[in-house]
Amino acid sequence: SFSQEDFRDYVRSFGVLAPVVMLGLQILQVFIALIPGEIVESAAGYVLGPWLGTAVCYLGICLASTLIFTLTRRYGVKLTEVFISREKIQQLRFLNTRQKRNTLIFLLFFIPGTPKDLLTYFVGLTDIRLRTFLLLSTVARIPSVITSTFGGHLLGQERYIGAVILYGITGLLSALGMVAYNRYLKKKQS
Repeated sequence: SFSQEDFRDYVRSFGVLAPVVMLGLQILQVFIALIPGEIVESAAGYVLGPWLGTAVCYLGICLASTLIFTLTRRYGVKLTEVFISREKIQQLRFLNTRQKRNTLIFLLFFIPGTPKDLLTYFVGLTDIRLRTFLLLSTVARIPSVITSTFGGHLLGQERYIGAVILYGITGLLSALGMVAYNRYLKKKQS
C-alpha cells in the first residue's frame, strides 16, 4: 500500500522540482473543485514544510483561480454547470448585487467549510474584476491555508497531538461555517 511517507518520498524524489509537483497538484485540486483543498494543502505542509508549502499552495490557488475565472468569463454558465447545478447557480445569484458582493465574497472565502473552489466558478459569472476577486479571496483564505499546511507539517514531524488539536479546531470551525453558509442560502431563497 502507498503510505504518507511513500507520497512524501515520491514527491521529494523530484528534488528541486518537488515544489512544482505540489504546485501542479494544488492547481488540479482547485480546478477539479470537488477534492477538498485541505488535503492538498496538508500534503504540501507535510512534504515541503509549513512556509514553502503555504507559498506553493497560494501560488497554485492564484493560478487556478485566474484560469477558472478567465474560462468562466469566456464560456459562461455552460462551464459552471459542469461543477454546479443550475439550482445552486440560482441560489448564488445574490453575489451579483454589487453593493454587498465584495464583503460576501470575502466572508465566503474566509469561513472554513464553504465550497471556495466551486464558488470561484460562479464568481466568474459576475462582473467583479479579476484583480479584486483575487485580492479578496486570497486574503480571506489565509487562515485556512496556513492551518492546513502547518497541520500537515506537524504530522510530518510526528507531532500528532498538535496536529489533532489544530485539525480539530479547524474541523469545528468548518462545520460551523458550513451550517452558517447553508442557513444563509436558505434565508436568501425565502
